[in-house]
Amino acid sequence: MPSILHTAWLDISESVRTKWFALYALVFGGLIAVLFIFGLTESRVMGFTGLSRMLVTFIQLTMAILPIFVLLSTVRSLVGDREAGVYEYMLAFPVSLAGWYWGRFSGRFLVVFIPVFAAMAISLIVGLFMGAEEIPWRDFAWYSALLVSLAFCFLGISFLVSALTRSSDVAQSVAFFLWLLMLMFLDLILIGLLIQFQTPAGIVVGLALTNPLEVFRIGAMMLFDPQLILLGPAAYIILDLFGYYGFMAYALLYPLVLGFVLAGIGYWVFKRTDLP
Repeated sequence: MPSILHTAWLDISESVRTKWFALYALVFGGLIAVLFIFGLTESRVMGFTGLSRMLVTFIQLTMAILPIFVLLSTVRSLVGDREAGVYEYMLAFPVSLAGWYWGRFSGRFLVVFIPVFAAMAISLIVGLFMGAEEIPWRDFAWYSALLVSLAFCFLGISFLVSALTRSSDVAQSVAFFLWLLMLMFLDLILIGLLIQFQTPAGIVVGLALTNPLEVFRIGAMMLFDPQLILLGPAAYIILDLFGYYGFMAYALLYPLVLGFVLAGIGYWVFKRTDLP
């Protein structure tokens, strides 16, 4: 445990000094600042609706931004350490492979999650002091939990890609391709292609729900649209199969478990390959 904590702290210290982290924090800080201005102005008239709508917009934008930031920054950092020979230097210290690997994972999770969480929390706290009639703490708690799950999932993907690749260029290319692939599997393209082959709707929805981005999007949508009216006919299949609370549990647990499994596979590959 001490080695995990020390490695996590080292990763956090290194990350906050990098340009990508400054850009990452600036993107989400600036985004929530702009959305907060409009959300708070609207909330003076409609109360809960204004801040709630701001969170909905923010979470939808986060779905597109956070995964690519996590993938590109993480795979570049880990594979860059291998190319620079940092592995040999770090593992010369009394640090186990497991301590180093999971310490880096823990540290990177905090680095990618805290700026997003802080942006949402600060906006709601400021809204409270500025006189908003109601603060959507329930939505805030659910969105925070969904973001934990999403960040954990893409960290698992990043660590697996880092373990399987040997150069920064290849790792970044693979990460970018996976991100594009998941975007393509958002319902419009996936369902549009499958309908051409007369695939049953249940199979189409089942395939869509293997995509963590789609699961996150539907989970976030369900918080302000419990009947999933915006989703169309697919909502009947999802609600009949899961129900409201069943799907919210799935939206939280599936990306979390997937990220842990992929990170575990990455560790298995990592400890069985030549580190240099």
